Formats: sequence, structure tokens, C-alpha cells
Amino acid sequence: MAAQPYRGRFAPTPSGPLHFGSLVAALGSYLDALSHAGIWLVRIEDVDPPRNAPGASDAILRTLEAYGFEWEETVQYQSQRSDAYREALEQLRQLGRVYACTCTRKQLADIARRGVDGPVYPGTCRARPNLDHAAALRLHVPAGRIVFADGQQGLVACDVATECGDFVLQRADSVFAYHLAVVVDDAAQGVSHVVRGADLLTSTPRHIILQRVLGLDAPNYLHLPVVLDEHGKKLSKQTLAAPIDARAPLTGLIQAAAFLGMSIDHPPQTPSEFWEWAVPAWSRRRIDPLRGRRWRTGSNPCKS
Repeated sequence: MAAQPYRGRFAPTPSGPLHFGSLVAALGSYLDALSHAGIWLVRIEDVDPPRNAPGASDAILRTLEAYGFEWEETVQYQSQRSDAYREALEQLRQLGRVYACTCTRKQLADIARRGVDGPVYPGTCRARPNLDHAAALRLHVPAGRIVFADGQQGLVACDVATECGDFVLQRADSVFAYHLAVVVDDAAQGVSHVVRGADLLTSTPRHIILQRVLGLDAPNYLHLPVVLDEHGKKLSKQTLAAPIDARAPLTGLIQAAAFLGMSIDHPPQTPSEFWEWAVPAWSRRRIDPLRGRRWRTGSNPCKS
């Protein structure tokens, strides 16, 4: 049987401009795709309207272009995919895997124990009848461990039922959850390889559960080390990470490559020279999984 063609993707949330951590994720996913003679896609994950910053989607695409990234096919926007998410949710409902939940965050904080990624939902509403008024919809998670081989982190195992609990598929305000949207979209786009930050490693077992229940193939996963700020926290838009400078792409690309373990003997003088060097030089084996713990961005070279 012929090997599945490599189809990778970069899927930023338009809550603000790209920062250095975003650049690392984009570079890792791009180089991994091109080094496998694969296709690289861009998807804008704007499924959550309150998080979207005006003009951020267009700014992200312009910045990627300024840095020399080239993607195949049309950019997909999650805000235009509600029908697909609704169809998947109905499929899960028909399978008896969905129930309505009226628990508030405060209630969960009072009753739920801490898990690998926040409070573990204790199943409070699982046995309640369906409600007519607004409520969140949760997936009834099956018991048992999810085990998968990550391309960077090695063998990963998680009992989602006991370590995460039943998770939300659609919020009470009718916004579809990230977990449902990303699984449906990866399948629809034929994504075979997901290269993203290790901050999403704990989400992957939930995605695999959804893929199995929906009868979808699971992509191959590789989770890159995350970039930390000077306080040891993940570099993010929420922590006001500085945007990368679209006017000086070469500096940012070289620094992102260094973060991913790529050693440059003869520094390129232009972005074009960088890409000519970077694609054949890419190797997963050079990535240090502990890199994010030691890297600090107090003197961020990509700062505009």
C-alpha cells in the first residue's frame, strides 16, 4: 500500500499578531512538510468570535508572506465551517455520546479535582435529561487510556476519563469548542501530520478520542518545545508577547531555526538564502525537547 501523502498545516488563532512562539511553530511545521515533499496548509482558527482581534487574520497572512512562507490551497477559516461542526455534533448525538451541562466554572472550581489540563469534569450532568434552554454540550468520554507515539515527545499515554473528564464540544453561547473544530477540520483537509507546540500535547488524547468516535483517521503528531518568556511562562498573546517584525524576517527566521536546533555555519544574507539552506538542513532529531525550559525571550530579536 502506498504511503499517505504528507499534508501539514499551520493553524493560528487571530487573537493578535504572530509572536516568536508562533514563528517557531510555523517554521517547524513548514520545514517538516517541505522536507517530506509534502503540502503545507494555513487555517485560521477563528471559531471563537470574542477572541478574534479585528484585522488579525489578514495581518497574520501578510506576516507569513513577508517571511517567505508559501502555502497550498485556499486558506480555510473556521468561522465559515459551522455547518460541518454541527453535522459532526449531530453524529455524536445520534451515537449517544453528547449530553447537556449547566455547570458553571465556579461550580466546577468548587467540586472538581485538578487534572492534567484544568479541572476534571466529574460527570455531574451526565445522567440529567436533555435541556431546552442554553447549556454546554459535553462528550461522554469512554474509559481507558489513549496511547500514541509523538514524533518529538515519544510515547504519550492519558486516561482522558480520569485525567480530563468529559469535555465541552459546544459552549452554552453556541460557540463550537476548539477540540471539535480542529478534529473536523484536520479530517476535512486531509491533514496527515500535525506539527504544533507542546502546550497542545494534553489536548491530543481528546482529539484522538473524537477521531475514533467519529470514525476519522488520526494524523501523526509532533509537538515542538514551547518558547518561554523571561518569567518562565509560555510566550503568548495573552501574556502580551511582542509581535514579530515583518520588516526584518531574516533575523526572526534565523533565531527560530536556532531554537529548533538548527546550526547555521554560514549565516544566509537574505530570506531566500535562508529557505534554500533550511529545507534540506531540517531534522527532527536536532530538536531539544527541553529547549523551551532554557530559552528566554527577554531580548527577543524578533521584537518590532
